[in-house]
Amino acid sequence: MTKQIPLVEVDSVEILTVIDNVVDVLLPSTAVAKRMATAGREGQPLPRLEAPLLEEGYAADSPSAEHGLSFLVTVFVDEQRHSLLLDTGATVGGVVHNLRTLGVNPQEIEAIVLSHGHFDHTTGLNGLARELSPLPPLLVHPDFWLKRRVALPGQQPHDLSTTNRGRVRAAGFELVEQREPSLLFDGALLVTGEIERTTEFEQGMAIHQSLRDGQWVPDPLILDDQALVANVRGRGLVVITGCGHAGVVNTVRFAQKLTGIERVYAVIGGFHLATSPLETVVWPTIEALVGLGPEVVVPTHCTGWRATHAIAAALPDAFVQGSVGTKYVLQRSSMSEE
Repeated sequence: MTKQIPLVEVDSVEILTVIDNVVDVLLPSTAVAKRMATAGREGQPLPRLEAPLLEEGYAADSPSAEHGLSFLVTVFVDEQRHSLLLDTGATVGGVVHNLRTLGVNPQEIEAIVLSHGHFDHTTGLNGLARELSPLPPLLVHPDFWLKRRVALPGQQPHDLSTTNRGRVRAAGFELVEQREPSLLFDGALLVTGEIERTTEFEQGMAIHQSLRDGQWVPDPLILDDQALVANVRGRGLVVITGCGHAGVVNTVRFAQKLTGIERVYAVIGGFHLATSPLETVVWPTIEALVGLGPEVVVPTHCTGWRATHAIAAALPDAFVQGSVGTKYVLQRSSMSEE
């Protein structure tokens, strides 16, 4: 039986989308979603690049989208604030560039949590290794280092880029490898560790393989997939996924089991439904999400167009469109609400 973890109530959580597949500077801000790209870094001008062919001679250096994910997660408890980076995107320099254009000082990053070992969540570590000093601790599941590939029927397998443990250590990162859940920032933020698989419909990625003991073997479950969880006072759990290979419903239910907290405030991140059959995976996922009753749902990255639109239709009051540069501000309830 899983032992419950005492997750500290926080006053608020801010989740800044540093990397995602989409950037849309025309999206309006809402009470929850602060569109920083539109506002120009919350009212501050964007950095400039020389552009001699323009009348002004310069252009704004805006944040970019790529097939990857990275969130800057900041928790506020009393007078304390702590920030970490969840995932680092798919390109060497993308996360560093976007942090700069979004007005974030990289030295604020106290830790880096990598949700799993796929390149579109890890490659930006290379740029951060040159940018950060000192380097923050790096938290991963032990299977993070496995070599992986995608084996489509009738095609040659496609190898996925793998992060090298020895080179990461040599770069100066302090590695924390753990399968079990762990708490950060004096109990204000939970790293789920390996997530229990309990639903019938979230069966992983059938075409995925990993190299174990010199042999390529099926690896549909991608067990290194993990998520972040916070508990906002009076509102409930905020669950932040990377790709959600464990299944977004499995992930939320595991967060509830770990913490003993049923109420779900927000679910934000990749739900990995882009290639999933609507009938067997997407609709059961949406039905379960509706039953969980989150106030805020932000499907990003690998969720896919069809699934994202289906989620928006099923949860119109909770759905928020994701975009690079958006900061989600999730605050404690007011005294009247409590």
